[in-house]
Amino acid sequence: MTIVAMALAMLLAPSSFALAQEKVDAGAGSGSSRTDYVLAVSWQPGFCETRPERKECASQTAERFDATNLSLHGLWPLRKSYCGVAAEMRSQDRKGDWLDLPKLAMADDTAARLLIAMPGVQSGLDRHQWLRSGTCQGGTVDDYFAVQLRLLEELNRSAVGALFRGRIGSELDETSIKQAFDQSFGSGAGDRVRMRCQTVAGRSVITGLTIGLTGDISGKSSLAPLIQAAGPTEFKCTKGIADAAGRG
Repeated sequence: MTIVAMALAMLLAPSSFALAQEKVDAGAGSGSSRTDYVLAVSWQPGFCETRPERKECASQTAERFDATNLSLHGLWPLRKSYCGVAAEMRSQDRKGDWLDLPKLAMADDTAARLLIAMPGVQSGLDRHQWLRSGTCQGGTVDDYFAVQLRLLEELNRSAVGALFRGRIGSELDETSIKQAFDQSFGSGAGDRVRMRCQTVAGRSVITGLTIGLTGDISGKSSLAPLIQAAGPTEFKCTKGIADAAGRG
C-alpha cells in the first residue's frame, strides 16, 4: 500500500473502527450483552501527531480544551449507517472532503459547544458523523450532538479524564485505564473499552478510545448503565503515551 493510500485509509478510519468493533462485539456477549453503539473519543494531541496537516491540528494550542481533555469523535450505531442518505451524498462523504458537504443546521449554542468539544468540526467531521451515523439514530442534529456532549462531559469529569490530564506526556497502560473506568462506571466497565494508538517516530501515542454502549442513549441515562449493558471487547493497544499538544 502506498503512503498516500495509507493516509486516505486513516482519514476514513471512523468507518473502519466501527466495523472492527462491531465484529468483536457481535460475538463477544450473549443475550442482552450486545453492544448497540460505540462512543468514540480522541486524545487530540496524539491524533495530531499523526495528522499535523488537519485544520484542527494546525490550530491546536496548549491552552485549548482538547489539549487537556478527551474530545469528541463520534457516536456510532453498530450494524447500520447512512440511513436514508442518497447514494450520491454517500459517495461524496466517502471521498473525505467533508467541508464540501452541506453545513448542518443546529442551534447556535450547540454549534458553539461542539466547536470546542469536537475540534474536527474545523475539517467537517460533524457533517460526516451526522450523515454516516446521526441519520440512523432518530431525532434532530441538535439531539444527536447533545447526547455526545453530555456523555463527553461526564467522561472528562470522571477518573478517566483525571487520569489522562494527570499523565500528559507520560505512558498509560491497559491496567490503569481499565481501573479508571471501573472506578467511575462500575466493575467490568473497562472491559467495554478499546484504545487506539499509532507509532510516530518510534513512539506509541494514544489517539483515542472507543467505548461500547447499550441502552436508551436518547434519554438522560448516565454512562455507567450504558457501558455495563454493552458487550465486552478487546482493548487492543496495551500502552501508549498521552501526548502533550505540539509536535514531538
